[in-house]
Amino acid sequence: MFELHEALARDCEFLGDLPLCRLLLMNDSQYPWLILVPRRADLREQCDLNSDDQLLYLQESNISCAVLRSEFGAEKLNVAALGNMVPQLHIHHIARFNTDATWPKPVWGQLPAQAYTDAKLAALVVQLRKAFRARIELKY
Repeated sequence: MFELHEALARDCEFLGDLPLCRLLLMNDSQYPWLILVPRRADLREQCDLNSDDQLLYLQESNISCAVLRSEFGAEKLNVAALGNMVPQLHIHHIARFNTDATWPKPVWGQLPAQAYTDAKLAALVVQLRKAFRARIELKY
């Protein structure tokens, strides 16, 4: 049975469930940062997804990238599955800009997270849910 890792639950805001993945927003206001977590038990690597789920993940990842571009004007997209700290398969989708605080370095380990204000987080959740619902089924 799928259970979201406690670190992801703690550090992220739930946006909804796509057909395969749980869609999360990292609570770090320095970057527009989405995380896709396939809702399958005991996965560590993308290659652990079956063939059908791999195709579904690719579709959901492409939609996530499109949302980051359309909603934030991302100059560059960083998409990565590290899993060094959280073993559960989760794939980061981060909008990057040459003006962001850590450009051109990776975001990991550079600066402590800066949480969104409650008002900004609430508005961002509404904005992102609307953007995803325009492209794909999203349940929340």
